[in-house]
Amino acid sequence: MSVSEQLKILCVKLGISVSELGRLSGRSPQAFNQKMKRETFTVDELKKIAEAAGCKYEDSFILPSGEKVTY
Repeated sequence: MSVSEQLKILCVKLGISVSELGRLSGRSPQAFNQKMKRETFTVDELKKIAEAAGCKYEDSFILPSGEKVTY
């Protein structure tokens, strides 16, 4: 699943539009939509979006032993 698809699902679950999520994260709706089309979000940007939306973003690899390698 792409990051853009995940963000759209997040918006549905939060009951807000993608434009509103962009505004919450400090971007214009147009700039946010362009980032979604290009799939160019960094991990730091995704963490900031999550924080602005009142949730948490986790990015990690989980080894077979259960150990996490996080950013």
